[in-house]
Amino acid sequence: MKRGFLSQLMLLVLCLVLIPSFMIFAGGGKEKGAPAEKVSVSEDKPERTYAWVGAVVDIPYFIDHRIGIELGGLTFGAKTRFLGPTGYDMGEMINTMEQVIAQKPAGIEVIGFVEELAPVINKAIDAGIPVVTLDADTATSKRYTFIGTGNYNAGRTSGRILAEAIGKKGKIAVTTVVGQTNLEERVQGLKDELAENYPNVKLVQIVNDQADETIATDGVKAVIQANPDLAGVASVEAVGGKGAAIAVKEMNRVGDIVVVSMDRDDATLKLIEDGVIHASVAQRTALMSYLGVKLMYYYNHGRIPITLADKKAEVISMPAVVDTGVIIIDKNNAKHFYH
Repeated sequence: MKRGFLSQLMLLVLCLVLIPSFMIFAGGGKEKGAPAEKVSVSEDKPERTYAWVGAVVDIPYFIDHRIGIELGGLTFGAKTRFLGPTGYDMGEMINTMEQVIAQKPAGIEVIGFVEELAPVINKAIDAGIPVVTLDADTATSKRYTFIGTGNYNAGRTSGRILAEAIGKKGKIAVTTVVGQTNLEERVQGLKDELAENYPNVKLVQIVNDQADETIATDGVKAVIQANPDLAGVASVEAVGGKGAAIAVKEMNRVGDIVVVSMDRDDATLKLIEDGVIHASVAQRTALMSYLGVKLMYYYNHGRIPITLADKKAEVISMPAVVDTGVIIIDKNNAKHFYH
């Protein structure tokens, strides 16, 4: 009896010590008359859905995005949806966003291809739905967080790898989708890298492949025909690298024209192992969509206070930018990246 009474007394004292501290930490106190904003962990709801919205969703590049969001759903006990048009159709992507907003999901991940997506992203935010942009940022929107590769630095990396591979001199071409924000940043990074560190490497043409492998192939063939002494091609997106590799193969210039690609679909990996593509600058794409679910989940269920009143202060308790970095794939490690 005596031992039980002492144990109960010690437990009571411990509670009396910890409860005030816990109340202060949770925002239950006041400072200089200003009430702290109440931050609580929401109870699990029967259904929490996080939606991913993009375009050209059937291309191999987005396999990892789908893996990431599905793993995020499994980790946090949430439902996930992977949505968007199969073509590069921004109008249809906006329509998909409108439909998703009407369903009031717990959060939306958006591939921020162009700034024209800003109004529909803002509509979601105004409806109380957290939004993160992945891979490409719509910087003029109210999105909470951008998660993706530091695109400018990725472009510089591509430029450096290609310039070194061609002996720091010669003519090169670039394939891209003109007007896509993340790719424009990569192209600019590549240009700046060459201008600052490789003055004898000359960019002779930018090919707008429109995210179409056939267009990329035909475009690179035309550049080679116009510039027989072309030394290399850099692609700042997934499709263009394969198109450039096909063009080089079909024109019997393998080993003569260096191709540096972007990303890590299985066809690109095979072309690297076969020596057609010199290297590829790959992204941690699955990590992007996984972190998107994680950040929005904690925003909804375990928000960290930044100020005494985040809402009034217009402060979002999520990071503005998360840079997931790049990985260089070449013959030495390509075999490890197959899906």
